[in-house]
Amino acid sequence: MRTRIKYSQNFLKDKGLIKSLLEKSTINKEDVVYEIGAGQGIITEELLGKSGKVIAFEIDENLYNKLVQRFNNENSLELKLGNFLTNHLPNQPYKVFSNIPFNITSAIVKKLTLADNPPNDAYLIIQKEAANKFIGKPEDKSNSLLSILIRSQFNITIFHRFNRNDFFPRPSIDVVMLQIQKYNKPLVSAQDRLLFFDFVTYAYSQFKPNILKGLSAVMNENNIIGIARLEGFTVTSKPSQLELDNWIALFQSFKENLNERQKGKIAGAYRNLQEQQENLQKIHRTRVDKDWKKFS
Repeated sequence: MRTRIKYSQNFLKDKGLIKSLLEKSTINKEDVVYEIGAGQGIITEELLGKSGKVIAFEIDENLYNKLVQRFNNENSLELKLGNFLTNHLPNQPYKVFSNIPFNITSAIVKKLTLADNPPNDAYLIIQKEAANKFIGKPEDKSNSLLSILIRSQFNITIFHRFNRNDFFPRPSIDVVMLQIQKYNKPLVSAQDRLLFFDFVTYAYSQFKPNILKGLSAVMNENNIIGIARLEGFTVTSKPSQLELDNWIALFQSFKENLNERQKGKIAGAYRNLQEQQENLQKIHRTRVDKDWKKFS
């Protein structure tokens, strides 16, 4: 078995539980499904019976070789030896169903949700604390930047709450299955997506005491005050206290009154943050599972 310190993965024991989860999912015989971290193949086996094709990634060469032997007659399975994070996502529609390594949770979620062609639906077994951060309020006490960006494009919910005894080794933390389902019509259009991402990232990156001061360089303060009254939040709120609807209302006003100076101030905010976090993610991937939140 893979070294847990390195891969931070706990394996499901019950085939019946996996089958039940798949029955409740949207996965069917028309789907191509990606599995990240196939391990010993317990999920892979059930996916083959439920989907049209499975593309399974395994980074551990010993486990990969065992998977090859176990599924050598499965024509609907494509096994890939290597790191999912360094592989390209497909151009065609696909879904994801995986018990992912906990220590690269944030990197996997970002790769899937921020991609040009994200999955139509994804089911990821992750730490409950991580899931709460991605969902934001009410699961968490505040809305992280990533939760606002993701939820503008996806419906993200806790699909299942596991018992710790469902896994081996038994984890010391609570584990859930997170569902990330792409909206047919996103709350922020594809055309406005990058501008919205820059706008929200800019606001979260300001070292200001509240949303009014943080956005005053790119929006008229009276507009911010008016939107706050209509939306029911206070201008003394921090960015993490605002709801997604509040951000969309602020963005619509920003877009309607946009000029080149304002556009220049926020331009590249999202891309710059992504570049800054790349180095942190490289460190993150070497950490044990308890340290995921330092770099998420």
